[in-house]
Amino acid sequence: MNRLKSLLFVCLLALSAAAVAAPAKTYTVGTLRVEQYGNHGRPLILIPGLGSGSWVWKDTIEHFRNKYVVYALTLAGFDGVPAPTGESKLFDRADSSLLQLIVSRKIDRPVLIGHSLGGTLAIRFAEEHSDMVGGVISVDGLPVFPAMARMDADQRKSMAESIGAQMAQATPAEFRAQQLSFMQNVGVIDPAEAAKYAKLQGLSDPAATGKYAAEDMAADYRPGLGKIGVPLLLIAPYNPPDYAKAVRGRPPLSEEQLLDFYRMLITGAPHAEVVAITPARHFVMLDQPEKFRHAVAAFLGKL
Repeated sequence: MNRLKSLLFVCLLALSAAAVAAPAKTYTVGTLRVEQYGNHGRPLILIPGLGSGSWVWKDTIEHFRNKYVVYALTLAGFDGVPAPTGESKLFDRADSSLLQLIVSRKIDRPVLIGHSLGGTLAIRFAEEHSDMVGGVISVDGLPVFPAMARMDADQRKSMAESIGAQMAQATPAEFRAQQLSFMQNVGVIDPAEAAKYAKLQGLSDPAATGKYAAEDMAADYRPGLGKIGVPLLLIAPYNPPDYAKAVRGRPPLSEEQLLDFYRMLITGAPHAEVVAITPARHFVMLDQPEKFRHAVAAFLGKL
């Protein structure tokens, strides 16, 4: 009975946290679950980050669905979507699935909006298929994992495999604890919101999450940035208290210094812009939905 009550609580929590009008269509393409909203206007493809589902875009979907056709994706293994089978690389499979979605549904030059790992995927896709997209917005997702930006390939691979294995081997309870710690310290500012969203993150598959994380951390897509021929907006979250003092050898960091660091990481992209949204943590669209909407609308208005 207690287990049933817990399951019911999680389901109700997911429904309340992710409350958004039902999509017009829901279908699967490759390793992607696709929720489609709206029936006219420029297409937007929303790609959530590590362990997240389409619920991270709830406000974005509601705001833009009446003027745009919105495709909200969830990667296999996240948010209750069955984990991918086989040993082939997950980034490759997500990339080919996104290509299949655009081609099979005849989506005309969509704007890719990705968060975290989803932003990295969007950047990578634009490097490979720049002629198929109209623009890219990456929300705290970079062509290289920022904490490993100065490492060489072997160092990144070694650390990525270690961190990925730690996540993949976690028990369900350990995985949920990892998600809670992340959301409380990195994810969002409000502790109550952090606890709520951590439960949703905890619905993802630990093994798949670990594999995606390892691939993300080991990768470096900076060499291909010059091939992105469309506008790229990189949104950097900045929460002043998080950067006000030295942490683990990292000195205090001003907003402008953070922006300079992000600009350095996307130097090769010819049409790139970096903007900060403050105060916000990693899940910018949850901490500052109105500021985030304005940034997206301003970018779309320039295309």
